Amino acid sequence: KNEMDSVMPRTFENARQVLHSVHKSEPVNEKLAFYNIWAETYDQVVELMMDFHSPQGAANSISTHFVGNRAEVDVLDVACGTGRVAVHLMADGFKSFVGIDGSTAMLEKARKLGIYQDLKQCILGVQPLPVEKESFDVVVIAGALSVGHVPVSVIRELCDVCKPGGYVCMTSRDGADNLQYKADLEHEIERMEEERLWTKVAVTLVENWEKATSGTGYISGAAYVYKKI
Repeated sequence: KNEMDSVMPRTFENARQVLHSVHKSEPVNEKLAFYNIWAETYDQVVELMMDFHSPQGAANSISTHFVGNRAEVDVLDVACGTGRVAVHLMADGFKSFVGIDGSTAMLEKARKLGIYQDLKQCILGVQPLPVEKESFDVVVIAGALSVGHVPVSVIRELCDVCKPGGYVCMTSRDGADNLQYKADLEHEIERMEEERLWTKVAVTLVENWEKATSGTGYISGAAYVYKKI
């Protein structure tokens, strides 16, 4: 009961405490156990209380820069959570989605949307992505590239499973606790560009990424769109 109460916030301050818990570095099994409990109220916390724009920011970036027939391409939604990215992309004309997440409870919430062709459980950074290489036209990861979550090295796997000419979209937040992670992420992104694995399409900065979990106001974030060579 105490665990459940901790992820069913009734005030903004409660919601900030939940987000602080999520941002802490913990063993992966503890992190997944937290997400499994949190799944039921996740949308309430991140959308209504924290005004979290990562899913919409990722979808907007893909929709702005994607060239092709949206109804005929396959989208891999990595760290899909409850499915918010796919909901936004579907509204923009994309039709075919496969979701991957470490939390079985999050996957079950996503399944109830009825918009994914397949959903797969995978602990990112521990297990390899359970899909074929070069099999998706669009690969997106929104909200998981931050300290205490998914290691930066995972972005090479995102590139691997994307078709040549396909798009990879990644998001990461600012905030004092994530600045080093974000710098490491951008360094790896640039290194992969130097290796001729992909080329930059756009980096979109978003000022009001989410409400700050410390202090007042909002923190910023970024959406990175790259095209696989």
